[in-house]
Amino acid sequence: MLIWFMNERLVNNLFSSLRTFGFLFGYLPVSLSKLITIKKQKNIITTEQYDRLVHRVPQLWSSGILQRTKSTFRFQGEENLPSGPVLFISNHEGNFDIPSLLAYIPKPFGFISKIEVKKLPIISQWMEEMNCVFLDRSNRKSSYQSIEDTVNILKKGHSILIFPEGTRSKGGEVGDFKSGFVRIAKMANVPIVPIAIYGTSNIMEKNNNKICPANVQISVLPTYTVENIAHNEPSKIIEDLHTIIAKEIDFMSSAIK
Repeated sequence: MLIWFMNERLVNNLFSSLRTFGFLFGYLPVSLSKLITIKKQKNIITTEQYDRLVHRVPQLWSSGILQRTKSTFRFQGEENLPSGPVLFISNHEGNFDIPSLLAYIPKPFGFISKIEVKKLPIISQWMEEMNCVFLDRSNRKSSYQSIEDTVNILKKGHSILIFPEGTRSKGGEVGDFKSGFVRIAKMANVPIVPIAIYGTSNIMEKNNNKICPANVQISVLPTYTVENIAHNEPSKIIEDLHTIIAKEIDFMSSAIK
């Protein structure tokens, strides 16, 4: 009986995952021709125009994936998105954070990803055009290089998303923020836009990796300006932004309960 139950659960988990991610992998071969067409326009349109053009396809993938989880989403704070390049920082609940943010944040951005993802065909090519940064966590030099790469991308006019916790909380309390993002913002001279995301861990992480419907909330919070970054110590910036995001997560949690 136990073996049967375990097998049934495995099949259910596999089916829900295939239903959700099948859209992405089924669409990837088709998207390659779009990528080739888009890349031809790289040197004839502005940086902002090109980023928006590239962003449309990952946004489509993400929306399709999220739709198949049968989850509901609430997005607020679009008025807090400034023009120009920004460093987005967000708490990190689970694997569905990136698709959720790609689908709902209208401002194009790249993000920092594990180096292993670079081995995936087509996906890695899109990520390079999105200005993602690939990080080898087992190599300290790679960490330093990723900071330089992120700064250079921001200076070129692109936006980047970082999860300062460095790992998924899986729905627990917002973890401590690592300080690297402050250094990046200072070096690139860009504002920091904090984001609070709540509920993504209920899609997968809290269900033994079985994909289930969830209520997800995304809130773009007021910008931490270049002036504030310049006038405050890194410890103060980290404390301010951690508090802002953690308070918003608490509010989201209490609102759902």
